[in-house]
Amino acid sequence: MVQGEADVNAMTSEPQSILLTGGAGFIGSHIAIEVARGGHRPVLYDNLCNSKSSVIDRLAGIIGRPVAFVRGDIRDGDLIRKVLREHRIACVIHLAGLKAVGESVQKPLEYWDNNVVGTLRMLEAMNDCGVHSLVFSSSATVYGEPRQLPITESHPLSATSPYGQTKLAIEHMLRDLSVSDPRWHICLLRYFNPVGAHESGLIGEDPNGIPNNLMPFVLRVAAGQFKELGVWGGDYPTPDGTGVRDYIHVVDLAAGHVAAMRKLDTMRCEAINLGTGRGSSVLEVVKAFEKVNGVKVPFTIRDRRPGDVTSCYADPSVALHRLGWKTQRSLEDMCRDAWRWQQSPAARGN
Repeated sequence: MVQGEADVNAMTSEPQSILLTGGAGFIGSHIAIEVARGGHRPVLYDNLCNSKSSVIDRLAGIIGRPVAFVRGDIRDGDLIRKVLREHRIACVIHLAGLKAVGESVQKPLEYWDNNVVGTLRMLEAMNDCGVHSLVFSSSATVYGEPRQLPITESHPLSATSPYGQTKLAIEHMLRDLSVSDPRWHICLLRYFNPVGAHESGLIGEDPNGIPNNLMPFVLRVAAGQFKELGVWGGDYPTPDGTGVRDYIHVVDLAAGHVAAMRKLDTMRCEAINLGTGRGSSVLEVVKAFEKVNGVKVPFTIRDRRPGDVTSCYADPSVALHRLGWKTQRSLEDMCRDAWRWQQSPAARGN
């Protein structure tokens, strides 16, 4: 029997080793904490192209014990096989991949290579090692321009960027795989907009260079690193003219992965939204941040960006029904925790 074949298709109450690809990143590091809280052993695999090795020690401080870490690229199938076997991995939470929409337009081949080819190499390694349980980090970008709100899992799929196309391609690949081989148990988690940070202030979102997402940019403006926030579009058909998104606290998002992992034995290949079910406009986020933290965030309204949609928010009812999961934290919690992280020595690189 191949290592792990007997027990890999079901998460049990016994401690198991869980591989987190991209595990040193913003979302992966928070999932590591929730995996450990659930009684399992997170094993982080990351090439550190958009994360820092210092997060490993900070995670150990939060969890209370050392965290296994392997530096490696998702396209290195031989190394993944080695990790799967040596750590006796029971389940993979796959987060590794490039994720900037704008950059994907400029560098599409890099995105297809990292995200799609990398996932293919990982799946080949998992199959060779008898590991057939997978939680995949997908995205609400697979819905394209929303045709109705809130967005359910049955919404038509499309993508307007190479990044979104890679997520969609991986979802198709995973569905084909599950049809071909009944040993596979796969959950496709479609994230909306993760923000916030762990309440300890020890880990949070720390993008390299100029941030692409709203909250990291708000944080840097509030900290005086940037002069003002550029709000892309003030003439949308929304209550205040700015775009509306479903912001979800990253700790709630992380808990959703553990909930999915526990239900994998009941799935073949299922897509599930992770969101709050409520949209907040850009200016709502700015005002909430200013109110909660007592810090001003100067902004200017600029022209719309190509490809941005007016409103996008989830119908999270399937997550409640299938996983017993729903969000616990408010927009104010997201703003408060994100600012605590921004002010911490860890965020300042100390």
